[in-house]
Amino acid sequence: MKKLLLSLFIFNFIFAKTIIVAASGNTAYVLPALKKQFNKLYPKINVRFIISSSGKLTSQIENGAPFDVFLSANMKYPNYLYSKKLAVTKPKVYAKGRLVLFSIRKKLTSLNYLQNLDTIAVANVKTAPYGKAAIEVLKNAKLYEKVKDKLVYAETVNQVISYVKNAADAGFVAKSSMFSPKMKQYRNKWIDIDKSLYSPINQGIVIIKDSKQARKFYNFIFSKKAKLIFKKYGYE
Repeated sequence: MKKLLLSLFIFNFIFAKTIIVAASGNTAYVLPALKKQFNKLYPKINVRFIISSSGKLTSQIENGAPFDVFLSANMKYPNYLYSKKLAVTKPKVYAKGRLVLFSIRKKLTSLNYLQNLDTIAVANVKTAPYGKAAIEVLKNAKLYEKVKDKLVYAETVNQVISYVKNAADAGFVAKSSMFSPKMKQYRNKWIDIDKSLYSPINQGIVIIKDSKQARKFYNFIFSKKAKLIFKKYGYE
């Protein structure tokens, strides 16, 4: 019986199809839940995630990275790839992200409290849409000039969390990260950012390399089950 089960496992592994999904940093915490649900529906499709900033992933796609699907933190990069004929599907919004301010060492009350801090972490403005949104918030709240010398930059919005855990007084992160089981202990350590202070973070998806497996994952992202997972993790 054990030999039979081992043979079946090896058979499924050999004949399983792997797709590579390039995903922006803000999705790092929701991806395991999405993968788990996807594999309930398609157990023979392995999904491998490559996580980085949307801008960096776009550059990698331009240079021939073997990605099947791209989950971006905005619509700019998917639109760019589509215009360059590097994406086979027209960009489509799969979720709307939210920005929050996260701190472990300080009790946050409002954005104005940032003036009392020494270090504020944000994602790379040039490559990470959530970093761009953070700067937009500071400028619209008339705080940028007051705190610009306190800003420290991380490669991705996900990396901002590490900065806050290790050294930074506070950081602008994706709301989705706060709903991860790994972040449960910090769920009273953040405050929502007024949506009127930054442009909507419409997150886009495109298929880079077409296949039946890539299409199944793409369609799954728009399914009711996937939408419920996104909602559970703080997306709109």
